[in-house]
Amino acid sequence: MERPAWAPPGIDISVPSVSRIYDYYLGGSHNFEVDRQAARRAMEFMPGLPKIMQANRAFMRRTVRHAVAEGITQFLDIGSGIPTFGNVHEIAQAASPEARVVYVDHDPVAVAHSQAVLAGDERSGVVAADLRKPQDILAAPEVTRLLDLERPVALLLVAVLHFLEDTDAPYAAVAELRDALAPGSLLVLTHASFEGIPLTEEVAGGTVGVYRDIRNPLVMRSGEQIRGFFDGFEMLEPGLVSMPDWRPDRAESPEDGAVPEDPYAFSGYGGVGRKA
Repeated sequence: MERPAWAPPGIDISVPSVSRIYDYYLGGSHNFEVDRQAARRAMEFMPGLPKIMQANRAFMRRTVRHAVAEGITQFLDIGSGIPTFGNVHEIAQAASPEARVVYVDHDPVAVAHSQAVLAGDERSGVVAADLRKPQDILAAPEVTRLLDLERPVALLLVAVLHFLEDTDAPYAAVAELRDALAPGSLLVLTHASFEGIPLTEEVAGGTVGVYRDIRNPLVMRSGEQIRGFFDGFEMLEPGLVSMPDWRPDRAESPEDGAVPEDPYAFSGYGGVGRKA
């Protein structure tokens, strides 16, 4: 298998990556054939996966703009993936030139591309770390350089928690991050669920099986289980809802991922909470 020039040395390009699969769903070019094969297998069961990802991106952009409107100019995006057009720092800095953003991911390709995209941007940085180890994130030099945790921060956990199994202690990880944040901070979260998918659970389970086969288990939690991540946060209206239903902006362009008319876009949940 030929290694693309943009692929960082030392990574195994024969193993699929969830961030590169996500990049493929969004129409990106930074993925390998092994990632495309896994994505196509998943789409055999759930053909609307790209629509779900587009709705997820549109939700993220709306919530970033909302955070800036509330006066929050610090963003910690964990599980950020491979940069695509309209990423957090672009949206936040367009809304406020004071915005500071730290991206966190454990995929070397995602980290390398983030570093390339952010070259020369003194208000943004990237950290190679894992959500399962919150202290590694909080102590990272880029976090301490760019973010003042004594002031409110928007913590983005967008499409990442469903890749943590219960044995990874995801609720404890979120609680540890919450406890490090100042009052007034926001938690922005999306999560996969069988609820809302326009398929039977048995059919949708085929996609879950594909992720399990590539050793990146996809954990489909219920709405009640997902609400548990907001312990210690006050949910903002309209609460935990399908992503297009969270304060929709009908002026969004197709490039912004606005696909509320597609039934797949209503799969899973999104919500925002404020720390008291």
